[in-house]
Amino acid sequence: MCLGIPGRIVEIGPGSDLARVDVAGVVRDISLGLLDGPWAPGDYILIHSGFALERMTAEEARDALTVFDDGDMTSADAADVADPAVPR
Repeated sequence: MCLGIPGRIVEIGPGSDLARVDVAGVVRDISLGLLDGPWAPGDYILIHSGFALERMTAEEARDALTVFDDGDMTSADAADVADPAVPR
């Protein structure tokens, strides 16, 4: 089973598949290359291992984040899941 974390795009480089994405309060570089655009700051995505896997609505992202608020996972833990550089 894979864990996906919602994030909100805050910045996209021109002509790039990489975006700066707010993941539970931590901004990470995330690849948008697996999904079709166009993308805009404010769009929500589901992230796994540094890749956007699915578009999300703001409501879907909010609902998914409540799982972390209700459990023992912290914002830093959620952000680490979205970062492929963090060892598992």
